[in-house]
Amino acid sequence: MPYWYYDKKDLLTTPSSRDGITTEAENRYRKEGARFIIDTGSKMDLGYNTVATGVVYFHRFYMFHSFKTFPRYITACCCLFLAGKVEETPKKCKDIIKVAKSLLTEQKFASFGDDPKEEVMTLERILLQTIKFDLQVEHPYGYLLKYAKCLKGDKAKLQKMVQMAWTFVNDSLCTTLCLQWEPEVIAVALMFLAGKLSKFEVVDWNGRVPKHTAWWDMFVEDVTMELLEDICHQVLDLYSPQTQPPGAESPPGGAARALPKNDKRPSVTPPASVSPVAVNTNKPTVTPVKNGADIKLEPPKMDPMRFTYPAYPGLAPYPPVYSAPPPNIPPPPRLPIPTGPPPPLVYSEPPPSRFPP
Repeated sequence: MPYWYYDKKDLLTTPSSRDGITTEAENRYRKEGARFIIDTGSKMDLGYNTVATGVVYFHRFYMFHSFKTFPRYITACCCLFLAGKVEETPKKCKDIIKVAKSLLTEQKFASFGDDPKEEVMTLERILLQTIKFDLQVEHPYGYLLKYAKCLKGDKAKLQKMVQMAWTFVNDSLCTTLCLQWEPEVIAVALMFLAGKLSKFEVVDWNGRVPKHTAWWDMFVEDVTMELLEDICHQVLDLYSPQTQPPGAESPPGGAARALPKNDKRPSVTPPASVSPVAVNTNKPTVTPVKNGADIKLEPPKMDPMRFTYPAYPGLAPYPPVYSAPPPNIPPPPRLPIPTGPPPPLVYSEPPPSRFPP
């Protein structure tokens, strides 16, 4: 299977950067594409796993292609279309395009061309080849709930911490964290960030052994504080006000999408202990853990998924396998049955003589 995790220096030498797009502009295009997938998926009542899978496809695709070659909004629709089929929540391509048209301006939607459906369907084959048909993607959501069940502390604050960490995981899709670290590491780091902001103190945790100096050592080994802080900073940078420099280049697909007035972002403050430091390039070792807590945690409530499989009217029936009639083969002749009494028995040797008295 391909290895989908890159160092930071690899993220600075992408095809887009070699095509003349600055790192700041590429990060903005990635954020716009990811946010577009999230908005489209939410409007179509798709689950968080489907949306997250589509965003991961989007980020992986542009590690091999440039934003100038493939417009980001067409790629986003294609990734969401493929993710729906992989996560067993398929949507029709024309329905995705219809929602995309309602979310984009006429100038941005003009990149879809005269036949948007054909553009998306053609790009799907390129997407499959780019991601090497590696369709199954793991996300931090499941690890977040599993790890939280092992922690002991104030239940109300624990629930608040899980809700906040869940929001951070959603927003982390707009970054390249899914290209840098495994979902287990992202889940631990964002739980650490949410615990600091919600002031949740871990009193103890299930499965604790003397060698564990922190609660996350039981889930992921060799995780340093510098690594956790770096992941936290990448997520918190999303909430800092960013201004687009004048005259910034824009690849096919239009300029950056302006946030609607009702699209508010939470205002958070990084913990006092967080400081910008160098990143530890050593990959941590993930260790499995068993759940055994009596705390019942659930993900944020979401509207039930409504989906009905589309009908396919008008399809011609499959032709029969054999179009010619079967050959007429006569049955084999039967052996003649003899009539009359059976023939007398004939001995090949003379009968034995009578024994003497």
